[in-house]
Amino acid sequence: MGSSTQRAKDSAQARGLQPGSAAYKLRVFLDLVRFEHTIFALPFAYIGMVLAAEGLPTLWDFVWVTVAMAAARTLAFAVNRLADRAYDARNPRTMNRPTVTGAIDARTVTIYAGVALVVLLVAAAVLDPLALALSPIAIVFLVGYSFTKRFTVLAHWVLGLTDAMAVAGGWIAVRGSFFSMDDLPAWLLTAAVTFWIAGFDLMYACQDTEYDIAEGLYAWPAKYGNAGALQLAVANHVLFMILLVLAGIAAGLMWPFYIAVIVTALLLRYEHKLVKPDDLSNINVAFFNMNSYIALTLFVGVLLSLLL
Repeated sequence: MGSSTQRAKDSAQARGLQPGSAAYKLRVFLDLVRFEHTIFALPFAYIGMVLAAEGLPTLWDFVWVTVAMAAARTLAFAVNRLADRAYDARNPRTMNRPTVTGAIDARTVTIYAGVALVVLLVAAAVLDPLALALSPIAIVFLVGYSFTKRFTVLAHWVLGLTDAMAVAGGWIAVRGSFFSMDDLPAWLLTAAVTFWIAGFDLMYACQDTEYDIAEGLYAWPAKYGNAGALQLAVANHVLFMILLVLAGIAAGLMWPFYIAVIVTALLLRYEHKLVKPDDLSNINVAFFNMNSYIALTLFVGVLLSLLL
């Protein structure tokens, strides 16, 4: 009853959905890709928007950036679940995922991934010509990052950059540019988020070290051990903090942002205290809770800095 498959089924059946129906498959799919966790990345897209607007963006931009983010994350997770089905089936941590057990079939996941791709392209086209022009690059990362662990230990940073594109996307949607000196805050913040995501992905990958070694995968903990991965995660998060400050300076942000930066540093310190090389029992608290708090804290800090 504790498996992801059973949770997905329970979630669908609790809503009175009949197994095998289109609505039932959709509910299982949304649980599969953890659609509700879209809020995890959304704050950084919103940060990109409010920085570009130097305040509140239009409702039009807000709605379509939200749609684009939901579609991008859904596409990425759907492809990830399809690409990793064989690995997930052999990994004790993931062997109960719906794509492995058959609670949802590959054809259905593929269809939903295709729908998400179309929605993403439509949102990009509606938002800005530059967003549409750059969307193929974003799609390559959204689809391709799932395969990088098969051949490079840089997979953690590829994932980081993929998620960090939320900042760039939000900025481009409002500003319509990304390659001038005035766009420096967006570049710095994109780099910051890349190292932040890579840092906690290094921590999260420690759960699968033995499995990754057995499969010959290139996760950093599998190659260099959990202790080394956790130390590297600290280094990444130090870079994250430095780049945050530089982004704030470049954007001319005021004191609320720097208070948020201090709170973020404290949350990161606590996050790293939760995870030890020989004790990963608190990894989900560190991964989901702390990082969600960090994303929301920074968004509030940026917004207050621009509005006060």
